[in-house]
Amino acid sequence: MKPFINWLHVFLLIGQMSGFASGNSTDGEGVQFFETKIRPVLIEKCYRCHSVEADQAGKLKGGLLLDHREGLLLGGASGPAVVPGNVDESLLIDALRYDLLQMPPEGKLPETIVNDFVTWIEQGAPDPRTGDGAVPRSAEMDIEAGRDHWAYQPPRIAPVPDVNDSTWPRNDIDRFILARLEAEGLRPVSDADRITLIRRLSYDLVGLPPSPEEIQRFVLDRSPTAYEDLVDRFLASPHFGERWGRHWLDVARFGESLTLRGLVFKEAWRYRDYVIDAFNEDMPFDQFVREQIAGDLLDGETIEDRRRQIVATSFLVLGNTNLEEQDKEQLRMDMVDEQIETIGKALLAQTISCARCHDHKFDPIPTSDYYALAGILSNAKAMRHANVSAWIEVPLPMEADREAVIVAHEKSVSALEAQIKELRASLKNSEAGKGILEPEDVPGIVVDDEQADRVGEWKSSTYSGNFIGSGYLHDDNQGKGEKTLTFQPDLSKAGLFEVWIAYSPGASRASAVPITILSAEGESDHTIDMRQQPPIEGRYLRIGEFRFEANGQAYLQISNEGTRGHVTADAVVWIPAEQVASSAPSSLTEQNELARLESELKALSQNAPQRDMAMSVVEEDSIRDLKIHIRGSVHNLGQEVPRGFLRVATQSDKGPRLPEDESGRRQLADWVASPQNPLTARVLVNRVWHWLMGEGLVPSVDNFGTTGDSASHPELLDTLAVRFVNEGWSIKTLIRKIVVSRTYQLSTERDPSAERIDPENVLRWRMDRRRLDAESIRDTMLWASGQLDLEMSGPSFPETLAADYGFKSKRTRRSVYEPVFRNALPEVFEAFDFADPSLVVGRRNTSTVATQALFLMNHPFVIQQAQETAARLLEMDFNAVDDRISYAYQLILGRSPTEEELSIASRFVNDPTHPEEGSWSLLVQSIFATIDFRSIQ
Repeated sequence: MKPFINWLHVFLLIGQMSGFASGNSTDGEGVQFFETKIRPVLIEKCYRCHSVEADQAGKLKGGLLLDHREGLLLGGASGPAVVPGNVDESLLIDALRYDLLQMPPEGKLPETIVNDFVTWIEQGAPDPRTGDGAVPRSAEMDIEAGRDHWAYQPPRIAPVPDVNDSTWPRNDIDRFILARLEAEGLRPVSDADRITLIRRLSYDLVGLPPSPEEIQRFVLDRSPTAYEDLVDRFLASPHFGERWGRHWLDVARFGESLTLRGLVFKEAWRYRDYVIDAFNEDMPFDQFVREQIAGDLLDGETIEDRRRQIVATSFLVLGNTNLEEQDKEQLRMDMVDEQIETIGKALLAQTISCARCHDHKFDPIPTSDYYALAGILSNAKAMRHANVSAWIEVPLPMEADREAVIVAHEKSVSALEAQIKELRASLKNSEAGKGILEPEDVPGIVVDDEQADRVGEWKSSTYSGNFIGSGYLHDDNQGKGEKTLTFQPDLSKAGLFEVWIAYSPGASRASAVPITILSAEGESDHTIDMRQQPPIEGRYLRIGEFRFEANGQAYLQISNEGTRGHVTADAVVWIPAEQVASSAPSSLTEQNELARLESELKALSQNAPQRDMAMSVVEEDSIRDLKIHIRGSVHNLGQEVPRGFLRVATQSDKGPRLPEDESGRRQLADWVASPQNPLTARVLVNRVWHWLMGEGLVPSVDNFGTTGDSASHPELLDTLAVRFVNEGWSIKTLIRKIVVSRTYQLSTERDPSAERIDPENVLRWRMDRRRLDAESIRDTMLWASGQLDLEMSGPSFPETLAADYGFKSKRTRRSVYEPVFRNALPEVFEAFDFADPSLVVGRRNTSTVATQALFLMNHPFVIQQAQETAARLLEMDFNAVDDRISYAYQLILGRSPTEEELSIASRFVNDPTHPEEGSWSLLVQSIFATIDFRSIQ
């Protein structure tokens, strides 16, 4: 039956996979990549030798101009510098890699920058520059003229349009949509059926499918408010925040590690949980914005408020930063630039970071505005610098009883540390007792190095001037593993003895010298770090207390096996335990006390109550404005710029009044979240529309600038934005308004006449079919198999994890709780277009490629979930095989099988030559692979 199995897979697994399309960047995204990743490098590293300016100064090299697109394509003496789409034939890449040419000549650029150029060329080398690309725009940019662009105009409520078919609309959204359709001579298609609606709504609002039982109840519910009640139930579900919080995490470039060394953010999960909770609680969006930009500076009425606000500011520091950068001023500005990029695109849909090196080429954003914003963010310290700098974690406030326990513990630790510090100082002072000491002046029973049994060649020395007897021995750092010294005492009576060893310390000594002691209890092994000064009078180290027999076998042996550095030995002393207190130097008592205190401190630290920490920023001690960095260079400074905001999006031309003792983040947060800001509400409303409809009213959801798209329904967008603000910035209210519209509830049926006029469905005459995202695909498989763990919140990975490389999660929690590791994303995420966690992603790529089919056919996760689902189905009680098949389809696809599907599946699972569970597992896997599974109708 193998041919039949293969045929079934072809029919169900591959035959239904259609519409293959590449997920290339749009032109706007490509230009943005050029402006942020490519142009700044060309300006800083290349223009001085390869620009019109260099040519005019007689400094042009090789006839190559890199300050405009034509120069790149024509190239110089060696040929074209860039061949769009062809990395191998692009000489610029050879030069950057130092293969044939070497550019820039002063040193190879970091691999990350070279990879950016590779990506840019693979994208087709988008480049908006013309021949005057090297010349910056005038500092007198006309901001007022720039405000003519629609996005910088204040939104206004438009009159609700009249429509010919007044019976069709269910709310004002429908009236705006229908008016445009009627103007073009179009009609909406029919409404979606109830089975389609509940599945669509369930995925859109909670990210999980409805159960067959939930579908049946909704289909049979004849209440006039059945649909609205379903909407309200989904909005009230705790899983709503998980679904919609994940949307925001895309925009916030949420990641839990750095590509650098795979360093992990152990506290990043708190921000993820903050976002989920904020959506579940329907936190007003203006408050949500303020807390993420300046939560640490806001007043909180309760401890919970303060904790939440501090965690919210993790938003500022979650970016993928190269903490290994040794030019720390450059690193600081790179992080500030990343923050500006994130705030600009996520909240304002503006490409502000394009103005880091020069006035923005397309939008009315001068370089001075960039550094006005940078001045604010640079006063929020985000790193502690070292060779590899570190992000900042701050303690979170806690309830009084828990705080009291921690404070008491910290006081105990502080007291112990003070005592330890004092004892160490005392012992250090006691090291003055150096010099030559006769054996008879040593307390206890001494065995000098001259009396030791030697194996191998040991050299005598008196160089240190601090020894017992006539000198000490060392192994000359030679013959490792070939030399030992054995010290055997003459003990006249049995008992407990302390064993001390005298040696000559120093920086060239071995750090782990093996010592073996034979006592009445047998052999015990120890190691000595001979680099360290002996703590007892600078001469002795206490090994421990042991029981020995009278004149029995006893020894201490020193070996040089496995050591690096000189091994030395001076003498070994056996002191009867009862004589230690009276005959030992006072420093021994201090050493014993030090050992006791250090042991106590270690135990106290191991059982310490933990303070909750969060990634955040702290205000700089000294607040300063920034100077413009000419061509983006931190070492080429121009005019100082007062801290401020984007003038084009500000109603008043007067600069803001920012406090001299604060960064200005509170005021920045207020400006972004202000009802007078023309961008913020529009951007969020457009994002919500995109997340529900699959396409924004403005398709370029992260770019409302002049290179972005225009709104398809500008009056609708503005009206929704103003009402969103007037209704308390409530995201749930906005979502409800959209999903109860008839526009949202349309079917996906095709209308040939409408497609001829509006093939892209810009006017919304039907609902677009949408591909499930990676998280919903994974979660639905786990849900169908009964393996999905619905536990909410908490850390994503073990606390002991130090790096993300090679990490593979085996947990079955919802995908929003899977670690977002930049070096180790789950394979299902990579296959199905998960958002790049290093970028602001308001609109995910949606590709259909062969690797997705291969993943569904071969990946162990898919196979395991198919097996678990099959086992679950076989445990259920059904009257007939066809009933079980129908339930499988309802469980996985939300619908019953067609007659043809039922016939094929029934023949397959009833074939007596197949093992029952194997047949059902293959059937389930085949349903997982259908286009209906991974699509929302």
